[in-house]
Amino acid sequence: MEFRNLLVENQKFKKIAKNINSSASSISGLSGSRISYFAVNFLQTTDRDVVFFLPDNYYLQQMQEDLIRLIGKDDFLVFPEEEILPHEQLMPDLTTMSERSKVLTELVFADSSKKKIILTTPGAVFKKLPPYKVYQENSLKIKVGMELNLKEFSQQLFALGYQREEMVEAPGQYSIRGGIVDIFTLLAECPVRLELFGDEVDSIREIDLQARRSKNKIEETIIPPFANLVINQQIVEKAYPKIEAAYSQAIKSLEKNNYSKAASYLQGKAAEILENLQEKRRFPGFEQFLPFYYQAPANFFDYLSESIIFAVRPDKIKQQKNEYYQEIANNYKRLLEQGMIIPEYLDNFISENEFSQQVAKNKIVSINSAFNQNEILENEIHFDTATLEPFHGQLELFSEKVIKLLKQKYKIAITLNSASKVRRVKMFLEEKNLVVGTDFSESRIVLLADSLAEGFLFKDIKLAVFSEKEVFGSEQKRKRKIGDFEDGVAVASVNDLKAGNYVVHENHGIGKYLGVKTLEIQDQHKDYLVLKYAGEDKLYVPTEKIDLVQKYIGSDSGRPKLYKLGSSDWKKVKEKVQQSVKEMAIGLLELYAERETLTGYQFPADDVWQQEFEDAFPFEETPDQKKAIQAVKKDMESTSPMDRLLCGDVGYGKTEVAIRAAFKAALAGKQTAVLVPTTILAQQHYNTFAERINEFPVEVGILSRFNSAAEQRQTLKKLIKGEIDILIGTHRLLSKDVIFADLGLLIIDEEQRFGVTHKEKLKDLKRNVDVLTLTATPIPRTLHMALVGVRDMSLIETPPENRYPIRTFIKEYNRELIASAVRRELARSGQIYFVHNRVADIEKIAGKLQRIMPEAKIAVAHGQMNEKRLEKIMYDFYHHQFDILVCTTIIETGLDIQNVNTIIINQADKMGLSQLYQLRGRVGRTNRIAYAYLLYERERILPEVAEKRLEAIKEFSSLGSGFKIAMRDLEIRGAGNLLGPEQSGHIAAVGFSLYTKLLEGTIEDLKGNNDRQQLSVEVDLKFDAYLPDEYIKYEARKIEIYQKIKSIKNEQDATDVIDELIDRFGEPPIEVMRLINTARIKFLAANLNINLIKEDGAKVKCQFINSDLVDGRKLVKFREKYKRRIKIKAAKKPQILIKFKDRNRIDQQLYRMLQELKQL
Repeated sequence: MEFRNLLVENQKFKKIAKNINSSASSISGLSGSRISYFAVNFLQTTDRDVVFFLPDNYYLQQMQEDLIRLIGKDDFLVFPEEEILPHEQLMPDLTTMSERSKVLTELVFADSSKKKIILTTPGAVFKKLPPYKVYQENSLKIKVGMELNLKEFSQQLFALGYQREEMVEAPGQYSIRGGIVDIFTLLAECPVRLELFGDEVDSIREIDLQARRSKNKIEETIIPPFANLVINQQIVEKAYPKIEAAYSQAIKSLEKNNYSKAASYLQGKAAEILENLQEKRRFPGFEQFLPFYYQAPANFFDYLSESIIFAVRPDKIKQQKNEYYQEIANNYKRLLEQGMIIPEYLDNFISENEFSQQVAKNKIVSINSAFNQNEILENEIHFDTATLEPFHGQLELFSEKVIKLLKQKYKIAITLNSASKVRRVKMFLEEKNLVVGTDFSESRIVLLADSLAEGFLFKDIKLAVFSEKEVFGSEQKRKRKIGDFEDGVAVASVNDLKAGNYVVHENHGIGKYLGVKTLEIQDQHKDYLVLKYAGEDKLYVPTEKIDLVQKYIGSDSGRPKLYKLGSSDWKKVKEKVQQSVKEMAIGLLELYAERETLTGYQFPADDVWQQEFEDAFPFEETPDQKKAIQAVKKDMESTSPMDRLLCGDVGYGKTEVAIRAAFKAALAGKQTAVLVPTTILAQQHYNTFAERINEFPVEVGILSRFNSAAEQRQTLKKLIKGEIDILIGTHRLLSKDVIFADLGLLIIDEEQRFGVTHKEKLKDLKRNVDVLTLTATPIPRTLHMALVGVRDMSLIETPPENRYPIRTFIKEYNRELIASAVRRELARSGQIYFVHNRVADIEKIAGKLQRIMPEAKIAVAHGQMNEKRLEKIMYDFYHHQFDILVCTTIIETGLDIQNVNTIIINQADKMGLSQLYQLRGRVGRTNRIAYAYLLYERERILPEVAEKRLEAIKEFSSLGSGFKIAMRDLEIRGAGNLLGPEQSGHIAAVGFSLYTKLLEGTIEDLKGNNDRQQLSVEVDLKFDAYLPDEYIKYEARKIEIYQKIKSIKNEQDATDVIDELIDRFGEPPIEVMRLINTARIKFLAANLNINLIKEDGAKVKCQFINSDLVDGRKLVKFREKYKRRIKIKAAKKPQILIKFKDRNRIDQQLYRMLQELKQL
């Protein structure tokens, strides 16, 4: 018997299901996880979608977590609130748009066999939507076998808001290449590829974004309007005069009421908006004209005609509704007077009267929280339920409760956070002679390794459900929930070249890439990369030598020097870098070898306490976290002392790895020192460690300036006696009076931020103890791979559960935008960073902000302040004494304040990319959506470099993009931190890609691991072998494919490339197949020790490297087989001369013959 459907046969439940259509009804006795349990049971009795209106996001998230456990994430949807208001001219969050689009599509094209639960809140339903019929008629349903006119289809996609691009990378884009169409809608986690045969849809497949290859075949797909709006030419032309008239009227009204400044602002804004509308361009905020686009816009309720609606806590829903309308009214008057909106703006929201009418019209079932018989309303169906008392891990008491419930004929479901806890409870109950199973058909007690948010007694069906909360006193472990578009497509490889990029040619140095050019030389067409060097020098690099060219990645600032072709300058620079790399690699290898010979303390394997401690972690570990934890433990349990670098983006769970290592050390009776660069960070780490270890007998101490002298003396006494297990502090830990009884583990946070003196003292402390170093500065993966076996490193690149990307906006400085951003954050009791990087006028900026937001408490912080005063301000801000911190870039590294989720960066165009990335990383540390506003001066035309920089930071708004930030300045800084400051200069000199290549080669040589390099084979055959423009139009894609062809090392690689070409671009023409066959010939020739294949008149010459590497018997057999067609020349470099009858098939025939020679 299934635990999840026990309520279905209950008479009260059946009565609700039976009367659901007849009249509005009411239920009481349900709250929290009981509502989730009721919902899952109800879904099994209906063939319609079931909508639950919840008071706010807290209720929604709890029910969402429960439903993931009860029915899985595919059987319910969420219709979330859009945090952006229409007038703000900001693009809504893609994940929010996706979730809303999925719900509307589900409601319009509902399939009764796949009915779902839909969760929403009042804030999500107040904005108006396109009419139901418009959404239905304009959504495109594409099926295999249907006719599709590509020209018309492209126009339809444009009307639905999709933008045509060279390559699909994000939702809202489509691309057309011949008869192949890629579309990325908001409904799926990946794009779909339509392949047409003539005008017929031959296949529909999903695309793997990383590999660019299609995968699963599907029979049909729905393409809904992007951003849930349909705006075709007809709609815009009809709406345009009305919008123009509305602006004209609003400007006149402002002038009449003496708001001349606001009228002038609105006039400028109107001109820009009207131009965009006339050009049929979509722009942030275009949805605010929805009331003009449609005669009768719809609302969410209009889409619910076939759905069953439950309202949870109607009293709280009403309260939320009233607050929302009050906020709209307050904002509306202010925005009108400031010239930010026109009067018709209010028509974007359903009125309070409309809301009440919709509630009355729909038969909504209320779920009230009443638990007492006295509170039950007339005709209300009351479920008899109760909460369960907590046992806080006292399993003896818990088992007594279980036995008591069994005597009362209850079925018992115990839901816990982990499999280890399930095993522990199972063993304990079985020792009490209780039968435990996984289903009620086996026993009356079931144990499940997925805890609900809370337990309950459902007396009507004699069911008791226990959760982690009741059994162990811990919170439900939240599931990892990464939004569909958070990870996005990985930043294109460093070799994704665009015209104008700087490149490094291994033999000629730094030049500028101008593009790909097809040249005809001696009747042969070939593609060349055109590189510009100093003066007017140009180098044409044939595509078969593409591996010699890499994109130049150096510092964010300044342009690299272009070299002159033929000069010796580049050779000298390269040799200098090569020598330095060799010296550094020798040093690293010696250090690593020396550490391997040392004997450190061998920590014991994990015990039950360690397992319990790790189970108490309230989140699900990310895959990278698990790998890092395993690596750290393996190091600690070995006889050699650990020296591991743990690298991870801000807030990615490095601290949890460190805490587990410290806890492991404490269980072995060893002490841990946690060294951090700042006092406030020490306090923060202390709070985190102490809170996490609170339930266990492990003592955490701190040495900080915030402690009195007496407290510090007391801490030091306890430390020397071994009464403190983990001590956290700044460089104060390196003082002579800090004496550990038995130090076993040293954890260093951001070692590069300590001075030279401290680093010398650190060396003494590191001897024979295990060392774990943490850093948030990204280390490039290529560098990580190059250092495998030389430096122990763990990378955490996966975002933690329930984290959202930081919403990033690039806007002109605007008082109203700032006020709106601050109000939004203050409304959710959050805090704000306002970054202004000029100390001279920072107080003036703070005063301006205070005038804009008189209700906000504002503090100022900058590096020229007295250190103690600065620390006090930061400490107070950390403890929410202030709402806004106006500061310079001193916050770039350091504090992790989870309550700060909005950052406004003034004059962002004057900052470096890495600086902007680090600053933006100060927010978004929780499951709240975070906002970053990058502002530049009004009326200022941005220089191209600044504009690119701001766009880049916006592009990398996905989580973890510290690692994906296109190998820019941040990674150069990371490499410098890891390898030493001198190497940063060398990286800038030759570019990151070449530097890594030199480092990897040097290390492999020194370790004696370098296998004989693949023989370089020159192939000179007189035919066209290139990628024609008609087949692949875009240069970036051409380079990508040339690189893949260059990488072909065996037959499987060749087959994979051909499959990919067919999949992405259609059937390859003969010129492309010849390119691939040439690559095949090269790898076969290399295996046969042939280094030259040249067409000479009517013959093809195949020349071996030398006679020692030739198998004479094979050659004799080969000559016997082909007799008159081949001739063998014996020499120091033997040759085979081959005659070909059909010159058009020379590539295929030569490939086949070389295959045969290899197999002889």
